[in-house]
Amino acid sequence: MILMISLALVFAQLSLMAFGGGNTILPEMQHQVVQVHHWLTAQQFSTLFAMAQAAPGPNMMIVPLIGWQVAGIKGLMVTSAAKFIPSSCLTLLTQHFWQRFQYAPWRTRLQQALKPVTVGLVFASAILIAKPNASHWQLIIIMMLVTKLSYRYQMHPLWLLAGGSMAGVLCLS
Repeated sequence: MILMISLALVFAQLSLMAFGGGNTILPEMQHQVVQVHHWLTAQQFSTLFAMAQAAPGPNMMIVPLIGWQVAGIKGLMVTSAAKFIPSSCLTLLTQHFWQRFQYAPWRTRLQQALKPVTVGLVFASAILIAKPNASHWQLIIIMMLVTKLSYRYQMHPLWLLAGGSMAGVLCLS
């Protein structure tokens, strides 16, 4: 029961911190799950993240995967509810207010101010996910190449995952 309460509290807090998309909270999610509570290792977290990104659906599929890994079906339900319900309720409550001031100068300035924060958090997330897997120089080159292909040619992530995993197997065998 204490585990379920801990899962709920961690993911409810993360839910309310997710400005700019779910990936912005990955560093804090990893910190809580790996370093604070020791529910997973950094490698397990990275593996779950890769699985979540390969699956169709929202990019926060890592949340139910963490819950499942930590506490089975109950953990999956608790983490999912804790992550998605608070932010959804907050969005519903503030949507009217946000639309009402759609052309207000302060709203435009606030949105502009949050952009670099969001980019920085996404960049920190990328480093956090890549770090446990950068054990060989060949893997670092593969990660850099996949990043460049994704950014420059906007390739579908599944092709990048398939190509990257094949290259990783070839390099490490």
